[in-house]
Amino acid sequence: MPKKIKPTEAELEILQVLWTYGPSTVRFVNEKLKTGRDVGYTTTLKVMQIMTEKNMLRREKDSRTHIYEAIVEEKETKNLLIDKFISTLFNGSTSGMVLQALGNKTCSTEELNKIRNLIDDIESSQKSESHE
Repeated sequence: MPKKIKPTEAELEILQVLWTYGPSTVRFVNEKLKTGRDVGYTTTLKVMQIMTEKNMLRREKDSRTHIYEAIVEEKETKNLLIDKFISTLFNGSTSGMVLQALGNKTCSTEELNKIRNLIDDIESSQKSESHE
């Protein structure tokens, strides 16, 4: 990704469909979006055309129906958005965000174990960095 792209909410919804299902037609993306809210085909098409102009999507024109593919990376885009979110809403405090999130939701045992493992991994890497 040559420059940092901050997708709008509508663009992010489209990216999420493409990241989940891979290259898709506008009709497919629109059907997936319609499960969450009422959105017209032409609206989805226009947003996807704009996203192509912004170099967020690539359009394959070989077949009769155009296939769109996300060319922005999921992890990098999410990291950019979460950094902005933490900076804006939590004054840059990752722990503040995590504590707020954990306080507002009930986690499954599996989710809590993943969180514990992540904390253990972070602590281990910090200890090994401090010994270097």
